[in-house]
Amino acid sequence: MSINKQYDDVLKSSGRRYLSLSKVAKDLQLDIEALPFSLRVVLENVMRNNPDVKTGEIFRSWQQHKTSDAEIFYQPVRVLMQDFTGVPAVVDLATMRDVIAKHGGDPQKITPLSPVDLVIDHSVSVDHYGSNEAFTRNMQLEFARNRERYQLLKWAQASFDNFRVVPPGTGICHQVNLEYLARVVWQDGDYLYPDTLVGTDSHTTMINALGILGWGVGGIEAEAAMLRQPISMLLPEVCGVRLTGRLSEGVTATDLVLRIVETLRAKGVVGKFVEYFGDGVANLQVAERATIANMAPEYGATCGFFPVDNQTIDYLRLTGHDDQHLAMIEDYCRQQRLWGEGHDRASIYSDLVDIDLATVVPAIAGPKRPQDLIPLPQVKQTFTDQLSKVFNVTDKTTTADNLHHGSVVICAITSCTNTSNPSVMITAGLVARKALAKGLQTKQWIKTSLAPGSQVVSEYLQDSQLQNDLDQLGFHNVGYGCTTCIGNSGELADEIKEKIAKDNLVVCSVLSGNRNFEGRINQDVKANFLASPPLVVAYALVGRIDIDLVNDPLGIDRQGNPVYLRDIWPDDHEVQQIISSVVKQELFIKRYQDVFKGSDDWRDISLTDSSRYQWQPDSTYIRKPTFFRGLTTTVNEPQDIKGARVLVHLGDSVTTDHISPAGAIKADSPAGRYLQEHGLARQDFNSYGARRGNHEVMMRGTFANIRIKNLMLNNVEGGFTRHAPSGEQLSIYEAAERYRQSGTPLVVIAGQNYGSGSSRDWAAKGPALLGVKVVVCASIERIHRSNLIGMGILPLEDRDRRLTNLNLTGDETFTFLNLATIKAGGTIPCQITFADNRVQQLTLTCRIDTPNELAYYRHGGILSYVLRNFLSE
Repeated sequence: MSINKQYDDVLKSSGRRYLSLSKVAKDLQLDIEALPFSLRVVLENVMRNNPDVKTGEIFRSWQQHKTSDAEIFYQPVRVLMQDFTGVPAVVDLATMRDVIAKHGGDPQKITPLSPVDLVIDHSVSVDHYGSNEAFTRNMQLEFARNRERYQLLKWAQASFDNFRVVPPGTGICHQVNLEYLARVVWQDGDYLYPDTLVGTDSHTTMINALGILGWGVGGIEAEAAMLRQPISMLLPEVCGVRLTGRLSEGVTATDLVLRIVETLRAKGVVGKFVEYFGDGVANLQVAERATIANMAPEYGATCGFFPVDNQTIDYLRLTGHDDQHLAMIEDYCRQQRLWGEGHDRASIYSDLVDIDLATVVPAIAGPKRPQDLIPLPQVKQTFTDQLSKVFNVTDKTTTADNLHHGSVVICAITSCTNTSNPSVMITAGLVARKALAKGLQTKQWIKTSLAPGSQVVSEYLQDSQLQNDLDQLGFHNVGYGCTTCIGNSGELADEIKEKIAKDNLVVCSVLSGNRNFEGRINQDVKANFLASPPLVVAYALVGRIDIDLVNDPLGIDRQGNPVYLRDIWPDDHEVQQIISSVVKQELFIKRYQDVFKGSDDWRDISLTDSSRYQWQPDSTYIRKPTFFRGLTTTVNEPQDIKGARVLVHLGDSVTTDHISPAGAIKADSPAGRYLQEHGLARQDFNSYGARRGNHEVMMRGTFANIRIKNLMLNNVEGGFTRHAPSGEQLSIYEAAERYRQSGTPLVVIAGQNYGSGSSRDWAAKGPALLGVKVVVCASIERIHRSNLIGMGILPLEDRDRRLTNLNLTGDETFTFLNLATIKAGGTIPCQITFADNRVQQLTLTCRIDTPNELAYYRHGGILSYVLRNFLSE
């Protein structure tokens, strides 16, 4: 098991072997105590899987400079997937089997070599709500819509090695991972090593709350990791966040994480590890740490790491781990210098941020970005300002009761971010109970929902009888999955939609999720705000965002007295008393003992016993993609890209939701027309997320977000562009088709933070299928940059934003030179020819960061690279 036997040692308490970091440090002349805990995990991983004579030099250099431009090869233990990203990954693997067979090889070579868990959690939609039948009826619709997709996943589970599927209706993948799948220390025979993972969802970082190093990657990278391809990465900078003190009475972990998101986005931690330490860490339980670790993508970090300590052990015991395993974890972590109790050494970090927990105040974030923090007393004035500055609304007239600018039409307790935390869930239930006692009720125009992150949440809400209180305010259980946060909010009532459209209203959603990007939550809702679950309940009571919840009354009680938020907010002692009485170990053991069994509907899905997937030519869900068409065993060096046209010119903070939406499919969009041409009615469209196994839908949906703004067009929202040389305004898909027919390569131009958001492989696959060869932006997010390379698209940075100042119209052509001799981290000459034959020369930074990434690019993408390796065996 261990490659370097000289570093092996034996754990005296159990007799199990492990790679000793003390021996490694001595041999490599490293000071292990001078490394951040997250990098200690990386060091163990590298030395166990891919030892190299330069490893000591790389880590010694990092200790000296706190940064590195050296490439390392990291091999996570396991892979976590959800169904939106998992289905296209399985489709790719099934296609790779066909390619292997076509070349005379054994298709079963393509199978996961690392353990993979896929949790089906993204396919339930809030079609039904506000009743006791909501859960059952939504589940029925989920199976009716997604049977083809689920057949594919059941085939994968039967056909692939090391591949398990957690059926629908169980919970959100990150919460299931935290509560059940996590091991902290992995045991292979008698050999021990840290539990590490990558996941096909950006919020995989939630698992860092347990001291397990994990982060989100695109499905493309995950497929490679499944096939035991190491992740090529630069040894990252590590920003230490020193937490001191404790949260004040009535302040939640949600308030804290929104403050952290604001602070770290301003600091700038994109591509870095973030590690928490200080005396305040001990005052945060794992459920609260999970809220913070979960939102690492929102503050831009690769991960948000909490070292293992006594809180970790307490949580593992609560969730059903036996005492022998817990003793082994503590012994191993102490021996390996991975035990973080009492750690307060700031000098080991590349950079430092201090946050006093006592200074955190109740807040929400929005209307379009998670980092836009608004303390509760400032929400009313801030939204009034946003109407004109963000939404260009000049008529701000509002009324107390009717639908108007600022009306809240969706209130959703949703997302793994907060439903994993009993404290905020119990608080929400108590706010509901106390509001009912005062005679308050939810406003009738609001779509309310509760999507627990796991079945355990339902158990303790039922046992405490708080679910009954939530039900009376309309927060019935709508399903165990990622609903409103991913865009599966379902349709609003027709009369609400008509009123919004008729008066062009800026209405709002309030959700306990992690994402509030434009067009993500619901296409009729322009302003979206993140909040803790109890604040979601509070906004359901008032029905409007333009209110000061601290100083304005929520309503009037039965005696005619004003009711304020402070009157119905429980104190921390009351919350903790209920948690102690209902959140028990036996709940976790009971709910996870048959976690892979599933419902009767799941078990009734039929299977075809075959090593190769049987593609159905009439399927609108699962289609064999064209990525590998014409693949040869030889590699052609990249050629210069000449005469490229701009497909779309975008501004700052363009997310993967803008590039590849996950929500509803509009009937008059290219994707909607495709589905109608294949005989589907509007109610059967499902969502872009559910259609990710069909490249025909997804390429038509690329850049189709209803709020995207192409700077080559004036005052036009949605997926449109200007085609050159005709000058016509077309859908982006239609323009790309014309360019394909003329053999014209395409370029995307964007501003800062391009590709932030979800780890969405279709945000790279879609542009690749449209003919995009290059993306040029001011700066780019980590996961999306990697995904582009994984699909053979060249990411370049224009850090001085010279392109922004050129007033591009789309009539220009672009030439990118010296691609045959491209170097990782080098520069690329760019030549722009304008319509009047003027020529502008630019030098752009190549964001292929490592030699391994360069190899992927030269092969046309990481999967082509892997396939050629298999074919050469």
